[in-house]
Amino acid sequence: MSEPTRPLPRADEFDTREFWSGTKLKEFRYQQCDGCNKVIFYPRRHCTGCTTGKLEWKRAAGTGTVYTYSIVRQSYHPFFRNKVPYAVAWIDLDEGPRILTNVTGVADPASDVKIGMKVEVEWEEHEELNIPLFRPVIMGSYMDPPD
Repeated sequence: MSEPTRPLPRADEFDTREFWSGTKLKEFRYQQCDGCNKVIFYPRRHCTGCTTGKLEWKRAAGTGTVYTYSIVRQSYHPFFRNKVPYAVAWIDLDEGPRILTNVTGVADPASDVKIGMKVEVEWEEHEELNIPLFRPVIMGSYMDPPD
């Protein structure tokens, strides 16, 4: 029997395909309105602030902080069943977007994940796209900022 796989998003949807194509390059992309400067994430066709501005794609450095989190102790999905316990967290990226993802690279998520903890992106690679996960920052390991 084959190893269960992670359920993946559709990479071809109009609003999100630019984001997912960036993940293949290990770039975390988000949008920002050129009219009111509101940061938009998840990707959309219009600004949720002024509704009239043009949305520009930006690239985040991939660093941020844990806003809040929850520990999953039971899962019925075959991929996640053997990964419990694991942390699902809202991560505030330094540039402003907030993303729901997993915190990886911790021995015990119940004691090792903290609100306000510094994290950095870690890419889970797949054929058509990569999934942005986050791990705790080891002092001095922040990635170089984007060009």
